[in-house]
Amino acid sequence: MAVYDLSTPMAEDAVRSLRVGDTVYLSGIIVTGRDAAHKYMVETFIRPAAIPESERALYEALRRWLAGSAIYHCGPVVRQREDGRWEFVAAGPTTSIREEPYQADVIAHFGLRGVIGKGGMGPRTLRACQEYGAVYLHAVGGAAVLMADTVREVLAVYKKDEFGIPEAFWVIRVEGLPLVVTMDSHGRSIHAEVRAASEAYLRRLVGAST
Repeated sequence: MAVYDLSTPMAEDAVRSLRVGDTVYLSGIIVTGRDAAHKYMVETFIRPAAIPESERALYEALRRWLAGSAIYHCGPVVRQREDGRWEFVAAGPTTSIREEPYQADVIAHFGLRGVIGKGGMGPRTLRACQEYGAVYLHAVGGAAVLMADTVREVLAVYKKDEFGIPEAFWVIRVEGLPLVVTMDSHGRSIHAEVRAASEAYLRRLVGAST
């Protein structure tokens, strides 16, 4: 297990060098996105034959922000300063598995190199990490204020009025966001391994009691 300091946009070879268990301190521009954001991206940008003209400006912005970057499954607590600028008060990860129906398509379409959240994701996301050169980066739950301390600047926010603050796309610049690789581009998922080991242990317990 190694420690890496990475900045977005991340090169594919740098991401493919990461292995499960590695620590990453991530800096640069990333984007938050939860359930509403992922559903919106897939249903508005990825599945349709044509992008609605009314949404094209946001599509181009997201393509620019997300290429080589990471999406953070986070519903932040924010406040607006007197000068109108936003700042993060809390930025803890939300449970990632809810995005499993969408995540592989978002990785492929937008050129993501990282997905940040907690709890891990499923086989479709793992296959997309292998195919496109991406990783799942586990953020520490219960440390939302400490995570917010790494957010140096809010660059933009999209869909705040439509989705609400937690579900909006927040474009942020982070510095030294602490993360651990728990799904890599080589087919390993610590989440799947722990589940398999737990199920095997449960079967032995049940067998021993019968």
